[in-house]
Amino acid sequence: MPNTATDLSPEVREALASGAPVVALESTIIAHGLPRPRNLDVARELEELVRAEGAVPATIAVLDGRVRVGLTDEGLERVARDASMRKLGHRDLAPALASGASGATTVSATAFVAASAGIRVFATGGLGGVHRGWAETQDESADLRLLSEVGVTVVCAGVKSILDVPATLQRLETLGVGVVGYRTDRFPGFYLASSGEPVDWRTDTPEEVAAVMRAQDALGGPRASLVVANPVAAEDQLDPGLHDRVLARALEAADREGVSGQAVTPFLLDRLTRWTEGASLEANLAAVRGNVALAARVAAAYA
Repeated sequence: MPNTATDLSPEVREALASGAPVVALESTIIAHGLPRPRNLDVARELEELVRAEGAVPATIAVLDGRVRVGLTDEGLERVARDASMRKLGHRDLAPALASGASGATTVSATAFVAASAGIRVFATGGLGGVHRGWAETQDESADLRLLSEVGVTVVCAGVKSILDVPATLQRLETLGVGVVGYRTDRFPGFYLASSGEPVDWRTDTPEEVAAVMRAQDALGGPRASLVVANPVAAEDQLDPGLHDRVLARALEAADREGVSGQAVTPFLLDRLTRWTEGASLEANLAAVRGNVALAARVAAAYA
């Protein structure tokens, strides 16, 4: 049955029909991940990075109960400026559409929509994952399960360093989600170039990533995603010592204040931003820019 809930922009529709490279971009970073008004400038910058590499950007969001794949500049402005914009994971899409709501899509929702639209490559900052203290809370991002079910290639800077990175990598293995390092033998730590954890496979060019994608196509069978772990440049990473000190302090504050569930991630990220005097935000943006540019090159090589 055709998808009647999704509107593709004319540019994205034409690119998909002609086989041109397209890169999906999430909108949660615009609505909830960056301060206003800088978020709108970054949203436009990321789209231009995709275009500069010869691909078409497809920023994804839900506006007035319709999934939009490829936003107009007016749509980008709305996502960036509307403080009532909801945060939508995959599970939230159906209620949002049914109620006519508007919201920004997380990794899980963006990956689902991208795969449904036929977009193979998706760029983001860092994935969600298994939270620290999982044995007590059972708190795990919906990103992981969703990525095990849709065949997209996600270019990211690893998972957020506030999470349990070894447990997240184990969970990705259990779910059958492929992980390759891009010019690295270590899994990135989002703000940090390395989490200290190894990756089993390494790629060094966009063409090598595209070759892995074509091998996935040739194999067939269950279609899990491919995570391309692209580290932030060493000169742009957050100082590792500062990162560790501030994160430990933020975790203690979250425990002391009884912060739990979905509130933990924004709490910790806010403290990191404030207590590093914005340095973590700049490392975040450096990682996102690198991921978006690489995703466009990978999409071009695959196309």
